[in-house]
Amino acid sequence: MIADIDDGVANANEVVTSLEEKDLPALMREFPGVQYSLQGEQKQSREAYAGLRIGFLVALLSIFTLLAVPLRSYLQAVIIMLVIPFGYVGAVLGHFLTGVQMSFLSATGVMACAGVVVNDSLVLVTFLNRLRAGGMELEAAAVQAGQSRFRAIMLTSLTTFAGLTPIMLERSTQAQFVKPMAVSLAFGVLVATAFTLFLVPAAMVIAEDLRGGARRAAAKLSRPRPTLTGEPTLGA
Repeated sequence: MIADIDDGVANANEVVTSLEEKDLPALMREFPGVQYSLQGEQKQSREAYAGLRIGFLVALLSIFTLLAVPLRSYLQAVIIMLVIPFGYVGAVLGHFLTGVQMSFLSATGVMACAGVVVNDSLVLVTFLNRLRAGGMELEAAAVQAGQSRFRAIMLTSLTTFAGLTPIMLERSTQAQFVKPMAVSLAFGVLVATAFTLFLVPAAMVIAEDLRGGARRAAAKLSRPRPTLTGEPTLGA
């Protein structure tokens, strides 16, 4: 069976979801021998998302490698990448606020957002490491890094959001194709930046505390146990 969707009346994803949740299960209960598969655009969409997932994993691995090598720290690379999930949160929130339907291009916007938000975290961690190399305590360096790099990080994110605003406000037919990607990138950067300024310094302090605790525990376990000397005596 082949059917077309009137874009002005309904959304293809909503129609397919309704069919899979209501109509098709009822049809299969009535006719147990019936089987179905979604072809056409739905099949192409599944294949595209499968390729996108692989590409996203490769991109994350590449980002991790590019961070870990110059920083010489796997832990700091992980801390910097902690803000990436908040970019996805911002993308979902942006689609909800703007009323734009999520699509394949929304996912590509999330991937682009991952690369942008990592830059803000990298700026913060690099400055924090510079302060620590100068002899400042970690807690003080975390606070100072957040204060000193607040303007640079916020301006970078706000200018990105402002640059994408014309696309999000455009109502022409041509712009509707790329609008989901613009919404994901703009709101993802905005939300992830807010978490960057608090999450990254706090994660650095917490990681250092855990590492210090692990070192103390290892040192305690490696100490030789005292041995008892002398003959045992019996009490009267």
